[in-house]
Amino acid sequence: RFGGALDGAAELFSGAYDQGLTPREFVNSMRKRNKLILGIGHKIKSRTNPDLRVEIITEFAKKHFPATPILDYARAVETITTAKKDNLILNVDGAIGVLFVDLLRYSGAFSREEADEYARIGTLNGLFVLGRSIGFIGHYLDQRRLKQGLYRHPWDDISYLSNPNQSDRVSVGASKIITK
Repeated sequence: RFGGALDGAAELFSGAYDQGLTPREFVNSMRKRNKLILGIGHKIKSRTNPDLRVEIITEFAKKHFPATPILDYARAVETITTAKKDNLILNVDGAIGVLFVDLLRYSGAFSREEADEYARIGTLNGLFVLGRSIGFIGHYLDQRRLKQGLYRHPWDDISYLSNPNQSDRVSVGASKIITK
């Protein structure tokens, strides 16, 4: 399953920053709308048990990026959210999302319009899909190397997608797509 947290976090944090909302105003507005802040929260990691991936990429960005205002904004939001609950930290999806925006905007390689368009069209989620594809190739090669049969997802766990304007149903499975 893929939820798009990278693009969502990038959009939420950069949008609030661009609107001039203080981190407190942003958190309060999300609370009023009863919306989750994508990129905040972790099941296991917390303020006292930080996610080292976030720490590593944050340190790297602080050292090598020309500027990190969206990251700084997200960290200020994290200060507010962790005051409520210890595990409401900036997670790795949030960190990657905001750093991607910082890199696009401040690297000097793109105009602001180009940077915003690349963020808006889902480039981050596309890169995430690329990483997943590489993982699928690795799984396939491991299964072949270990002389195992290829994994087939159980048919009883298949999602059915239907378009209310059409009578066609599409069955989406791990190994094939069938139009009925």
